[in-house]
Amino acid sequence: MERHRSANLLLLVLLFSFFAALGIPFVYQRSLRIPEPERMITADVFRTQRFSEALLEQMQKVGDPSRITAIYLLEKNFHSQWADALKKGGSGWNELYEKRLKWWSTQENWNAYLKYCSAIWKDLKYFPIPASADPAEETVSFTDSWMVERTFGGRRGHEGTDLMTAKDIPGYYPVVSMTDGTVVQMGWLPKGGYRIGILAPGGGYFYYAHLDSYADIEAGDTIKAGDLLGFAGNTGYGPEGTKGKFATHLHIGIYLYPNGQETSINPYWILKYLEQTKLTYTYPRKL
Repeated sequence: MERHRSANLLLLVLLFSFFAALGIPFVYQRSLRIPEPERMITADVFRTQRFSEALLEQMQKVGDPSRITAIYLLEKNFHSQWADALKKGGSGWNELYEKRLKWWSTQENWNAYLKYCSAIWKDLKYFPIPASADPAEETVSFTDSWMVERTFGGRRGHEGTDLMTAKDIPGYYPVVSMTDGTVVQMGWLPKGGYRIGILAPGGGYFYYAHLDSYADIEAGDTIKAGDLLGFAGNTGYGPEGTKGKFATHLHIGIYLYPNGQETSINPYWILKYLEQTKLTYTYPRKL
């Protein structure tokens, strides 16, 4: 009797596993929906834009960061499947991506949501500080300082990424535009020093702060990705002209404006993605 009961239990377990396996894709797909886009992009998972190094490499290979980002951030509870597919590589990852893309592209709100992802990723072309023509010259380093506390002007989270220059010399490191766009803001801000704000074609706003000086540009100018904007400095944290309150660096901020409301996006992973697309600049030998 006990042996018979155990055999029945085993059969039930096997049958349950079989039908569960069949039903997983259906349940998985039916459980996922795209939230209202303006609500989605203000969520922490979207603003933080966190990726693995392996996924960034795949994004560079595929050349479709907007759609990969859109799907990956929607599937935050299923990232282990993405990690497994990346380990297998090749057709395994492509199959997963194509399957997810096919599913999501038929869902309500997809196009509106993808437009916001494209505003961040589609217009990107160059890392904002070029590499040196001299291999012995270091350029910059940076860490993920998203929402790390800042205190000047009141306690707040750091809404950007700081590119710290190897040489603490204002006016030495050139800053180029990451995107095509229009210069919509220039001039002094107490927190940002001399800054430039560029509106890219897709609607993303790219902010470059603490500049030491500007290139020959002005508000309203149309620029191309790679155009010189100015030189990294240490301006800010005081009235116009204040310098030297911190080490020389470039602060990068990225913003979207759903319903006219400013929403900051973590630039760290975007800059990691762009590290492979640096222009080359001949830095001065003598200062």
